[in-house]
Amino acid sequence: MGTNKKEGKQVPEGEMYYLVHEDILPEAVVKTMSAKELILKGEAKTIHEAVECVGLSRSAFYKYKDGIHPVHKLIRERIITISLDLEHRSGMLSKVLSMIANHQGNVLTIHQTIPLQGLASVILSVETSQMGEKENMLLHHLEKQEGVKRVTVIGQGGSV
Repeated sequence: MGTNKKEGKQVPEGEMYYLVHEDILPEAVVKTMSAKELILKGEAKTIHEAVECVGLSRSAFYKYKDGIHPVHKLIRERIITISLDLEHRSGMLSKVLSMIANHQGNVLTIHQTIPLQGLASVILSVETSQMGEKENMLLHHLEKQEGVKRVTVIGQGGSV
């Protein structure tokens, strides 16, 4: 057994993945992906409805559905965990969250303690795969934000 780097799971030796252009795929595979997207977007409520819309049999859909995924779904997800000490003032957390959103960060979790001695401790998990080089810029801007007393990255990780 080898390690599937995509999910950190064990996969059988010899299992291979290929990145191929859509125009060389069999029509049933392309239609399967189209049907999956219709369901995902809510444009089709059932598999039956989705395969009917794209002109595919249900048996073909079930044959290929677990084996085809768009490449953008395989892009590495990156998550950082940030610990901050914020002054206990109205709107401080909102300013921090807006700053993260403005840098294309996606807040996944928020934990905030009750303010003690005028400071609230906040721990944020932020998905940063859309940020690119803006991650360091975000941390710098957070450190410079009035009312933010401390910014520390306490964890980094990701999955493919």
